[in-house]
Parts: sequence; C-alpha cells; structure tokens
Amino acid sequence: MDYVSEGPNNWYSEEWNAEEDYVQNDGQQQVDTVVLMMNFDDPGMGEYSPTLHGTLDAGMEPTMDPRLNSSLMQGVELDPEGLDGPDSVHLLEGMFSELHSVVAEGGIPVTATHFDLQEEMLWMGNHRGHASSFFGPTMGRYSSFQVHSTDDIRAIQSLETGVLFLSKSTLKCHTRGGIVMFDYPLEESSDMHSLLMTDNNTLLVGGLQSCVVEFDLNTVQETQKFTVDVPGVAIMRQSSRFFFCGHTSGKVTLRDMRTFQVEHEFDAFSGSLSDFDVHGNLLAACGFSSRGMNGLACDRFLMVYDLRMMRAVTPLQVHVDPLFLRFIPTYTARLAILSQTGQCQFCEPTGLANLADVFHVNTGGQLLMSFDVSSSKQALAFGDSGGCVHLWSDAPEVSYNSFSRETEFASPCLVDSLPQLDWNHDLLPLSLIPMPLTSTETLLSDWPTALAAPSPRRAPPVDPEILRTMKTVGFIGYAANSRTRPRNQVPYKLKEVELDYDNYNQVPESPIGRDEEPHLYMVPKKYRKVTIKYSKLGLEDFDFKHYNRTLFAGLEPHIPNAYCNCMIQVLYFLEPIRCLVQNHLCQKEFCLACELGFLFHMLDLSRGDPCQASNFLRAFRTIPEASALGLILADSDEQTGKARLGRLIQSWNRFILTQLHQETQEQEGPQAYRGASSSALGSSGESVIGRLFGCEVENSSLCRCGKETVRSTLTLLFTIHYPEHNSHDKVIKEYEFAEILQKSICLEQSTQAWCENCEKYQPTVQTRNIRCLPDVLVINCEVNSAKEAEFWKVQAEYAYNKAMQKEAMEPSKPKEPQPMPTEWCLDGEYREEGCSAENLTFDTKAEDLRHVWIPLALKMSISKSQGLEVSNWPEGEELSAAEEGEGVFLYDLVVTVPHILDARTGGNLVAHIKVGETYHQRKEGVTHQQWYLFNDFLIEPIDKAEAAQFDVNWKVPAMMYYAKRNYHSKYDLRIKNPIEASVLLTEASLARKQRKSHATFIPLMVSEMPQAGELVGLDAEFVTLNQEEAELRSDGTKSTIKPSQMSVARITCVRGQGPNEGVPFIDDYISTQEQVVDYLTQYSGIKPGDLDAKISSKHLTTLKSTYLKLRFLIDTGVRFVGHGLQKDFRVINLLVLKDQVVDTVYLFHMPRKRMISLRFLAWYFLDLSIQGETHDSIEDARTALQLYRKHIELSRGGGTDEVRKALKGLYEKGRKMDWKVPEVDTGDGQGSPKSGGAVFPSVMGL
Repeated sequence: MDYVSEGPNNWYSEEWNAEEDYVQNDGQQQVDTVVLMMNFDDPGMGEYSPTLHGTLDAGMEPTMDPRLNSSLMQGVELDPEGLDGPDSVHLLEGMFSELHSVVAEGGIPVTATHFDLQEEMLWMGNHRGHASSFFGPTMGRYSSFQVHSTDDIRAIQSLETGVLFLSKSTLKCHTRGGIVMFDYPLEESSDMHSLLMTDNNTLLVGGLQSCVVEFDLNTVQETQKFTVDVPGVAIMRQSSRFFFCGHTSGKVTLRDMRTFQVEHEFDAFSGSLSDFDVHGNLLAACGFSSRGMNGLACDRFLMVYDLRMMRAVTPLQVHVDPLFLRFIPTYTARLAILSQTGQCQFCEPTGLANLADVFHVNTGGQLLMSFDVSSSKQALAFGDSGGCVHLWSDAPEVSYNSFSRETEFASPCLVDSLPQLDWNHDLLPLSLIPMPLTSTETLLSDWPTALAAPSPRRAPPVDPEILRTMKTVGFIGYAANSRTRPRNQVPYKLKEVELDYDNYNQVPESPIGRDEEPHLYMVPKKYRKVTIKYSKLGLEDFDFKHYNRTLFAGLEPHIPNAYCNCMIQVLYFLEPIRCLVQNHLCQKEFCLACELGFLFHMLDLSRGDPCQASNFLRAFRTIPEASALGLILADSDEQTGKARLGRLIQSWNRFILTQLHQETQEQEGPQAYRGASSSALGSSGESVIGRLFGCEVENSSLCRCGKETVRSTLTLLFTIHYPEHNSHDKVIKEYEFAEILQKSICLEQSTQAWCENCEKYQPTVQTRNIRCLPDVLVINCEVNSAKEAEFWKVQAEYAYNKAMQKEAMEPSKPKEPQPMPTEWCLDGEYREEGCSAENLTFDTKAEDLRHVWIPLALKMSISKSQGLEVSNWPEGEELSAAEEGEGVFLYDLVVTVPHILDARTGGNLVAHIKVGETYHQRKEGVTHQQWYLFNDFLIEPIDKAEAAQFDVNWKVPAMMYYAKRNYHSKYDLRIKNPIEASVLLTEASLARKQRKSHATFIPLMVSEMPQAGELVGLDAEFVTLNQEEAELRSDGTKSTIKPSQMSVARITCVRGQGPNEGVPFIDDYISTQEQVVDYLTQYSGIKPGDLDAKISSKHLTTLKSTYLKLRFLIDTGVRFVGHGLQKDFRVINLLVLKDQVVDTVYLFHMPRKRMISLRFLAWYFLDLSIQGETHDSIEDARTALQLYRKHIELSRGGGTDEVRKALKGLYEKGRKMDWKVPEVDTGDGQGSPKSGGAVFPSVMGL
C-alpha cells in the first residue's frame, strides 16, 4: 500500500480501499487471519498464513523479521534509555502517541500484553511460551523467562505476590523475577483462552470447552465448575452486577455473580465476536458478520448496549476494521478501537466517530496481536506479530497505576566497593567492618559469666487490701483480685527515663494513631482519642476488653456531642448524684435528670461492656438553653477539632449542674410516673444538687459615694482567677494553689456598676464572700490562653524545685534491710512516711512531682474574724478533735478533667476519677479506693500522682472536684425504682387523627401484669437520622468511619403465653423531633407521616413513655423473644441481661456459619410467608415466638442431636435456594394458613 500525501487525510482513504479489496478478493485469507487473532483453533504455528509470519521453524533460533523496521532495533541493546533521537518522545499533552517500542523476541508474535496492577511494569507473552517484563516508560528489561516449552501464552494477570500465565492447558504462577510459585495442569482436552480475577483469591478460567473453572489461589485447587454452552467462553469481563462472557458464536451473555447462571443474552454479531468491554451502564462489542459463501467479514459497526434497559442502542459506525476495543474513561467514557493493521480510533460510545481521532501504530508492516490499557488509563500497549511491543501514552511522565509500590531490583555487589571508614568519628558503627566468623576465638561481645550474672528483682509486697480480705484455709490464703495491677506482671521503674510515655500499662493505640514515631509523639497512647474500628459485622468483632479490663462501663464516642462522656462519668461516680437521678422520674418528655437516671442504671448493670449515652444526648440536643450557650456542636466541628473543648466542657459543667438543680428541686424522692405532680421551674425547694454543690454567696458592691449594696445568691461552682502579671516583671511570682483558690472564691475586683444613690454608673468595688462550705467544691480552671498555661507551668516548676531541695537536704539513710512498708505504692517500691514534699503528700519520690501544682487534699474553714481560710494539707493525715469542733473541714481531690491537646486528632477530653469504696463493693466485692483514667471506652487504673500532673504542653487542666472527707454520711443513698406498673396501662396517643378502630394492640389488664420468667415477643423498627460515613481505601475496600445514626420508630411487644398468646399489648410509634433522612420503608414499614403527630393515624407516643414500659418489663424479669434483639436494644439504648434474652438469630445458627434471616426461618420451619413487601413488627415478633416454640419442640423431641440435624438440613436447603424464599402466589392456595393478618381478630374488634 502506498500512502498518498496530497491531502491531510488522503492516505486514510487509500488504506481503507486497499483493505476493502483485501476482504472482497480473498475472503478465505481474511478468515484465517481472524482465527489467528482469536486464537481459537490454532494448534501451533503450522496454520499461520505464510504471508503473515514468513519462514519460521520450531527448531530454528529466533531471528529478526526481514520486514521489521530496522529503526526499532536502534537502542534496544545499546541505549537503555530508549530510542535514539530527541524527537522520538515528543508528546502532546492529552493526545495519545507513541512513547517507546522494544523488540521482545524478534520474529515471534506477541500473543498477550498486560500492565502490572501493583508495580510500574509491562508484561508480554509470546507464541513460544516466553514471558518478559519491562520497567517504567523507558521499558528497560526487568525479567525474562520461559513459561511453557511449546504452547503460546494466552492471558496474563498480575497478583500481589506474583504473575499468572495462562496457556492452552496450563495455569502457572511465577514471581516477578521468574521463580515458579505453582504449575497447575488443567484438563488435557481443555483449550483455555481467558481468565478473570473475581476477588483477591478467586479466579475464573474459560476457554473453548463446555465449562468455566473457578480456581482458589490460596489452596491452588479447582473449587467448582460452571457449565456453559458449546463452543465455550473466549472473553470474560466483570462489573459490579454481572459476569460478562463473550462467545465465538457472536453472543455475549450476562451471568449471575454467585451462581453463574445466564441472566441476559445479547446476540451481537452473526459471524463471530472479536472483542468487547464494559464500563458503567454501557457494553460495546466488535466482531465479524457472516457473508454467506464468502465466509466472515469485519463489521465496521460497533454494537452498543444499555445495561439499565438491557437493550441495544444505536450502533456506532467507525472508520477502521475493529478487532480490539477498550473503554478509556477519563473525563468521558471514550472507546479505543484498534484494527489488525495498526489503525487506532478514539470515539464516544454514544456519539459519532470523527476522522480526526484516527491514529496509526507504526508496526513496520506487522499485524497487531494483543492490546492492553493500564489501570491509570494513561498508557496503551500493543504487541505485534514481529515480536515488538509498542507503548503509547498521553503524557511523557506516564504512570501505569494510581498507587504503585516500589519495584525491587537486584542489589549491587558491594564486595569491591566497601565504604571508607573514618576511625576518628565517635559514632562510627563497628558493625560496618566485615569480619569472618571463627569458632576458635571468642568475640569481644561474649561477656564472661562473672560480669553477666543474673540479678533478679525483689518481688513487691502484697497489696494490704488483699491481706485484709484474705481467708485462710490451712496454709493457703484466698482473696478477691483487687485489680490494681496487671495479671502476672511487675512493672519496671526506670527513673533515668524522664518522660517515659509509652510504658507497660498503656493500652495499645486505637486505629486512629498507627505508624507514628513514638519518640516524636508526646501524648501517651492511653490519653489519645480512641475510635471504634467498624467491620462488616459492625461492633461485634471489636475487642472493647482490649481497652478496658475493669468491670466499670465506658461510653462510646461516635454519637454527636459525645465530648461530654467524661463528665457523665464524673457525675456517675458521685454517689449522691447517682442515687438522686435514679430515684427521679417526672412527666417531662425531655428531662436530663430522667435520662441520666436511665443511663446510670445501665452503667450499674454493665460488667465492663461499654454503654451509649444516645438517649441522654438526644434529650440534651432539644434543650434550648444548651443551644443558646453553644454547647451543641456540628458534626464538622467535632470531627475537625475546631471546637475549643476545654472552654466548652467548663460551660457544659455549669449548665448541667444548673439544669439538674432545677429539674430535681421540683420533686424529692421517688414518685409514680403517672401521678407525679409538676411544679414550676425555679421553685424555692431545696434539691440534693443544691445541698451537694451549693454555696451561699454574699456579693457586696461598694460605690465611692459610700453606698453599699449586698445581695445573696446560690452558686454551684467557682472559677479560678489568676493574678495579673506585670509586664515589667519578667519573672512570675510563686503562689500556692490554696492561696489562688482562696482569692478566687473570695473575689475582690473593681468594675463599673449602677449606683442608685448617684443615679449613674460609677466605679465600684465588688467583693464576694461565702457563708458556708459546699460538700463538693467544683472548680473551673479557665486555662484558656497561653498566659494561664504559662502560669501553671511556672508554678509547677516552683513546687517541683522545692520538693527536690527538700529531698536533697534530707540525710541519706544507710542501706539496711528494708522494714515492712507502712504504705502501699503503685510503683512497687517501699516508701517511708514523711518522704513527701511540703504540703503535698504522694506515695512517690520527689522526682515524680514534676508538673504537679495542685494538692491532693485541702483544709478549709470559715471564721467570723478571718473569713475563708484555705491551705494545702498532707493527704494521709486527719484533723485533730479541736479543729473538727471549730468547723474545719478536709477536702480530698476526687476528680480532674484535662483537655488533651493533640494536633493529629483535634484533641479530646478525659477524666481522672477517684472511684470510691461503694462502687468497688458493687462491681468487685471488695472495698478500696482507686484512681482511674476514663477516656471514652478506655478505662485504666492510674497512680494518684498522675491525676494531679498537668504538662500543659499536651495536658491542660479544665476542671477539678474536691469533696469533703466522709460527706456521704449525710445523704440517703438508697435507690427505690420509681417505675411502676401503671406505665403499661392505657395511654392517649399524641396523633390527632388516631382512632380507636385503628388500634393494633390490646393493653394489658391489671390481671395480666407480667411476672418474672414469662415470655414477651419483641420487635422494633428504625429510621435513619444520619447516613453512614465511610472512606474508600487505595486497595478498593471500604472502611466505615462513622456508622449511620439510627432512631427507633416503632416498638411492638406481644403476649408470650396465656389465652391471648401472640396478641400485641404494646405497638407504639415513636414521635421524633429530629430530621429523618431515610424512613427505610422497605425494611421498617414506616412511611413519611407516620411519626408526625399532625397527620399520623398510628398510636404515637414519646420515646420516654415507651422506654419506661420496656424498663418495667426488664426490671420485672420477663424474657424477651425476638430476632436480632442485640441491635434493637442497642438503638433503643437499653441494657438487658443475657438470661432475659432469647434471640432466634442464635437459636438457629451453627458456629462459623452465616446468620439466617427471620423470613427464611419462618418459611423453612413454620411454612409461613412473611415480610412480603415491607416488614411488620407485629408479624415479626409473633413469628419469633413461634420459632422459639419450634426450637423447644425440637429439643424435647430428640435433644441436641435433633436440633443439630434440623440446623444441618436448614443450611443445606439455604445454600440450594441461595437463601431466597420462593415467591408464593397467594391466589393458588399455596400460602400457609398460618400467615394470617398483621392483627388478630380480637384486636380488629376493638
């Protein structure tokens, strides 16, 4: 063919005409060429047309094809950087053109090309079974090896650890260096042509036989075979919905991804199929049409199919004879169409082809045999019949993959190039010197036995609490584990390491802080923000015990505004508040005291499992004052760390104490929910909060005219005011904490105020004095700027230096056998009384007092002459009888709340809490006090010195609580459950349109009140408030960052025994004031409007009302029967003991097998068809009860063997049915009479 250069496009016309003549004059030769490219029937090189490959003999050494363009060989052996000449790599940005070409093996056709999916490499396989790889855009040869001795390589697929090669009847895997990993022979009669990776470890292999083989790469075994129609599968593709199989008959079939059954079929071409590709909702195919006696002819119309409607759209006419095609999606879904002679055209699948988009691959007269596109869509690779590989790209700096790992190259030999060693360098590692290993001489590092004698450490003394509670039987003592130390571990105490943050007792980090340099990261792991790592099973496989080995309950942090978790724990571990809110119950829908009482009840019941504060925070978000104070954070502020948590939690502390004071002073003591009388907020009644935290304050305002105004108020907390620092003084003065606290409580300041006498604003002196001392002194630290932080830092340094001087002045004691200890210390060392610093008593050495300014105990008194007096006090000492008679009180530090500064996570809040004896008695059966760190669901015992340490570089104090010693004695700490049976009686619906005729349940009569052990069927339906937040990792897997926020929308309880068994007695729709983003109607049956009191026709109630009904049932001791109750109780925010739950999910479950749906269980065991269009909670609860009865029947009939046999049959049937319930036509009598309606006749008669 001669190209004509008269016009810019004339040579295209000449070439097309020549191609048309070629088809018309020699149809048989065209068919031979097609057979060669499809590689369907050729047993070897013998069937190649001599005009295509010249003279090639099997035993002949490969030589360069005489018609190969000699310029392609330049630089292959001599220039490793590529082709000679600067113009050979001149690319236009965005336009595909040739970047490089190399000869892999001259004269041997390239039958397969493949871009490596993990590294920047291009693979090729030829007709004689040889494989080669080329690195990067310069195509430097990386490896070359023989895969098969005789058969050609037909497909290549790269894996994480190696590369798969498919020949006619063999599947082999090699490392990228050429080492054989496995060689799996297929059936001798097989003629394989294509392979498809369905996931990381599963492979489909197809060819011209009646089956497609599924192959497990882990076990290197065939797992199953799928039968297909003859003549088999030549090409396979995959989308998110289907497997696509191309057949030589011209058809494309769409198959189910699990069963491989044919779902749809496209009859694309009448002759044969040459190639097809899938992208999004489009499938494009090219092939050959049958021309009768003339055989096959290449069809210039591409068939395009819409996978949404499963039908063909307008065929696309192209200007080349298409043999290969691929989608190259960049800004649009372009198609690259390639002819056998090297013409390449780019066009849109739904548009018109443009002549200007036709390019030509310079094959030197050879025919193209293979084609591949890189995963980044930046590079194209072509293999021709002359053994040449062509690389095309749209950019000079091409990258095959978006994220490629580094390629491992052979290490250079260092024998002759040892580095020059400088003996004068102090840090020169001697290990650089090569040394032969000899067995005759000892090494310098082999220390003699005398210098390496083991020196065991002395075991620490036994905890006095264990000795006190120990019961002796014979010579063996038994005592409860005090859980103050890790089991079978004794910590090292390395005094030389000043900042040993990552010590033994710190819990391994949560998933949010991996792979950092420990020595560059200041915040200890246990203080960092912890996050829950969600999997496909949600929270079921997350190990919370890894973060909390105590029996106290943590709180989950993924709920909006969960920054206050630490303060909820603080309130819980104040015994009077714990008892107060659990005795409190009122009629308000959103009462924080009620919700705290419900939450504290869950914390009491929990044995180390975390709880959620979801209902409390739901009520908190509805309080107008909380929103006005800026306490309700947006999700973006909470996640990005924009919120100033230190200031925020201090405002929250002031708000919650005031709110609880107002809510609990309305009523004191337990009252029935129905009959609770409500009084106006702000009544003068005294509350426990007022007695516990309240302090009567006298504020005096003195004008310079001499008029003094005095008013009294009740304050619940105090804020520290720091002394003004004179800018001329470079050094901050030394203060004791007690001095600063006294001045902050008895504050004196000058300000402008209105004077009634002067009738204008005048400078006044305002003085504050207190008339009594609170039982719990709450202090907001107000460290909100660098100025206050510097003040704390300097004062801590003063205190530390004073302690060091005191220790240095003490005479050193001679080394004598240590006496029995007088105190127990957490660091495992003996301490003598009096070793503490002045005014600070720790059971630690002075070295451990770094960053400590606040004392562990204070002495406070109010006298008429001196006013308020505050002083530091040694923690272990008691007052004299005379001082107690004079009204002097000791206050112990019980709570500190620091703000953790962490640039990586945005910071978080934690709490140090001194947990009292009553809590340990309830949880562990022992009586002792212990400091703990509470960081959401991470709970860990700590030393009391750590609770008072504040390194303001990362740990900033926010709040402190000091409690009067033995203050519990004046409070009634008994809890009487305020929830009575009246909550189950009839109540009015919130819905205006709800009618009695629409009732779906019959409330319990007084005679039907449930007793302990009775059965109640339960089901709940939910709606979505916030969608799930997830990220897509680089390997394509999805990681859940934040789960969807669900809210309960309907709760149904049905009777589990008696004459009315199966009749519901609770069917409440829960009104919500929050925006619902998804009603999940298909799964919940909830429709828009069902939860709106204005238009709903359902029995609508508040969440609190239904919650009380369930709480009463739980407290009564009934057993709940349902399907998937764990999630139901979690969203409702209830904690139910395991022996009160019968979950049919686990009743009909075999270990290490899938969970089975309620619909399938009902169909299999009960012959019921449920959950047809939507779910109905009455139907589901009743079905769960019937399944439980069925399980009891199986157990009684044949014991565990009968149950196991039934479960085995269930799983076998499920696998056969693909766990799908067959569709039942209700009109043909096949529906079970058990299915019934959603409501019993007795309910319909209401």
